[in-house]
Amino acid sequence: MHDFAFVLTGFAVGLIVGLTGVGGGSLMTPLLIGVFGIKPHLAIGTDLLFAAFTRMGGTVSVAHARIVDWRIVGQLALGSIPATLLTFYALRQAGPASAATQSVMTTTLGVALLLTAAATFYRMLRSKTTPEDIAAENLPQASRARHWALPVACGAFIGALVTLTSVGAGAIGVIALLILYPALPLPRIVAADIAHAVPLTLLAGLGHASKGSVDWSLLIKLLAGSLPGIWLGSYFMHKTPERLIRSLLSLMLAYAGFRLVSV
Repeated sequence: MHDFAFVLTGFAVGLIVGLTGVGGGSLMTPLLIGVFGIKPHLAIGTDLLFAAFTRMGGTVSVAHARIVDWRIVGQLALGSIPATLLTFYALRQAGPASAATQSVMTTTLGVALLLTAAATFYRMLRSKTTPEDIAAENLPQASRARHWALPVACGAFIGALVTLTSVGAGAIGVIALLILYPALPLPRIVAADIAHAVPLTLLAGLGHASKGSVDWSLLIKLLAGSLPGIWLGSYFMHKTPERLIRSLLSLMLAYAGFRLVSV
């Protein structure tokens, strides 16, 4: 019975990801912990690889469309990859399954969900005002941050947050890029965020796997449901009231965040 429940959960999360573009970690990790009682370190480690595999297809799609700004991806990775390694080293020293580490993970996850809820709501408000088209000759200027260190620092923050909670590479990453590159078209911002999330979540997930913090059987069941769910959600993306869905989603994430913080 649990097997079907995990496949169904994967499908539901995939459907929402396809409809809204919000990262699966914001939904999958709290569901695994709160509904199925999976220990935080196992839920986070499994979800990181779940996110890496589900985003690979999206990266191929946006790369084929030639809307990925690899310079931005590289600057983010310059901060996120070292931060991921340092955070994982700290987790390894503390012991990922220890009571203290589990408490830190749960609390940080709650805060990350609250940030994601705010980011999702902000993105919904911003979606109609973000320029979708920009002249090709203006793209180089639009893809430059005020200072090269800002995207590196942003990447470091996201890398640490994702390694600790599996949350942050989706909505929070997009909002950070919207702030850093206000003149860049939204499709290019989303494309950069998706492309950056793949090596980040894969590295963090493999790090957790090396310590036994990944349930491979659970991962396969979640992927079995999520892949058709994402396809279906993407198909209906333009046929659903996006503002309503994002509003409800932000409320749901905020509720889950408050529950985890108050534990």
